[in-house]
Amino acid sequence: MKSPRTFEEQTEYIVEALLSGLLGEDEKVAFRCLETDSVTESSTEYQLCAESEASSAFDPTIIASRLRNLGDQYNEDLEQPAQRVIAGVTKGKVEEFGAMVDSLSKAWSSQNPELSYERAFLAVSVKLLAYLVRKVPTVATQLHLEELINGNREVRGYIQAHGGWENFEN
Repeated sequence: MKSPRTFEEQTEYIVEALLSGLLGEDEKVAFRCLETDSVTESSTEYQLCAESEASSAFDPTIIASRLRNLGDQYNEDLEQPAQRVIAGVTKGKVEEFGAMVDSLSKAWSSQNPELSYERAFLAVSVKLLAYLVRKVPTVATQLHLEELINGNREVRGYIQAHGGWENFEN
């Protein structure tokens, strides 16, 4: 596999890095060297691999970190929304996560006019995912955040209009 060229591929790598960090697997996860398609055994080696890619500014670990920082800006209580997501997922309704993120994002952005829906969406999705990872890791790994981001035209358009994931800032 070559360097991820599509938005979908990049999102997949970013969510993988995000989940690895949230699950505390940073040092255990094998990452692919995007340039050579070799597998490395630690995030340190991955960083060296990523730094060797002179042609690409895409580093999923850095972007995942920026997303986590953005998520830290969301300070609402997530207990009730998380319980609803957990209940939905245990009944096979994985889409409950997306509906909850959308609802919380719209509420937060409407309360803060300086905050765009798209940034609120990213912040809430990461914060809710992080909360779920702490509470019920098995549920969190079923949520497919990459599909949620890729499927949201507004969020996707926002990221692409700002230069893609490579230029994402929190």
